[in-house]
Amino acid sequence: MSTAITNVRVFDGEKVLEAATVVIDGATIAGVGGEPPAGAEIVDGGGGTLLPGLIDAHTHSSDDALAVALRFGVTTELEMQGMNTAPNRAHITGNDRLADVRSAGFGITPPGGHPSELMPDDFEFGGPDSGGPDSDGPDSGGDQSGPMPLMPFATTPEEAVRFIPQLIEAGSDYIKFMVDDGSVEGHPGLPMLDQATLDAGVAEARRRGMLTIAHTLTVDATRMALDAGIGGFAHLFMDRPHTAEIVERIAASGAFVVPCVVLDASMMGITASSLADDPRVGPRLGEAWTNLLRGSYDRYPQGRLDDVLASVKALHDAGVDLLAGTDAAPFPLPFMAGVAHGASLHHELGYLVRAGLTPVQALRAATSVPARRFGLADRGRIAAGLRADLLLVDGDPTTRIGDTLNLRTVWRRGTALS
Repeated sequence: MSTAITNVRVFDGEKVLEAATVVIDGATIAGVGGEPPAGAEIVDGGGGTLLPGLIDAHTHSSDDALAVALRFGVTTELEMQGMNTAPNRAHITGNDRLADVRSAGFGITPPGGHPSELMPDDFEFGGPDSGGPDSDGPDSGGDQSGPMPLMPFATTPEEAVRFIPQLIEAGSDYIKFMVDDGSVEGHPGLPMLDQATLDAGVAEARRRGMLTIAHTLTVDATRMALDAGIGGFAHLFMDRPHTAEIVERIAASGAFVVPCVVLDASMMGITASSLADDPRVGPRLGEAWTNLLRGSYDRYPQGRLDDVLASVKALHDAGVDLLAGTDAAPFPLPFMAGVAHGASLHHELGYLVRAGLTPVQALRAATSVPARRFGLADRGRIAAGLRADLLLVDGDPTTRIGDTLNLRTVWRRGTALS
């Protein structure tokens, strides 16, 4: 039986439509506008806005995290380092209690390079106490068994080139490069990819038709990635204010940027306690993640959030595609505080508006723009024939961005989340 969402404001991922009805048939959107078909189940959207399911363009995921994300209307996560490569996510693809996911696998970095400095000596990724891939606890959300994604440690151009086909074969959806000397994380002098190695790896990935993404937190690392011809940035530099030169270079390159302002704020010691205290958040998030929002990474207290926000606005004004992302950790880890799955994407939308984007422009950054830049042609918009990944909220987030948290119903592939 089909479902018709009626009497609703429709933001289609680009703009507000005149249509007030959206019909779901099975896992897809059957129609937008017109009258509900005979026999359809009617969902009255009165007073609400229907949005495409949100896309978080920078996460590190687990089954539990994907379940949390979906409760906040995040129907797709783009993993930038983690386990959910193609061979490992069959149990996720068909599970309408979890957000869908795409993954870089693990990023190319030298031995001892970022992110090794962030991990405590006793931390085991996916260990039995982490709730990770080897966990069989009640919140693990399903079997995450499967081959461990490739760990591409490279120190030479030849090694970087050899890893590209191996990452593709291992199921990476895009290729990530770590360009980080540890200075922002409080560990200056970390081993870092040199220009020749980065150039060779990016060129080989592009030759094979793969999207390339760089982890860069400084202006100098950003320049290195631009010199290599990178396709997108998983972060915005935070070590100094932008200049017209760096903004123009990014814009001319055609690369996108995922600013992850929520992560930058946390790195500067700014907590997300106000988000944790929002009564719309805690009941959906759970105690462990809510408590995490009350802390912060606090690794770069000398940073200036106003500089980051000004850089976001300058990039937007220059025509750079901005994508909403959070850098949420796979599990509620105390040493990665300040950011949580699902909830923090709504926080990021607020930061984008604070930077100077309109609410509609911010919503595009979490829907149609990431879908377009990552080649996800079946989602990110509300149109006939696309996946019925949808979010119904009370109010009008196209004029008041905070209304995205007025969650009423989430659909993943046409299945309403109870």
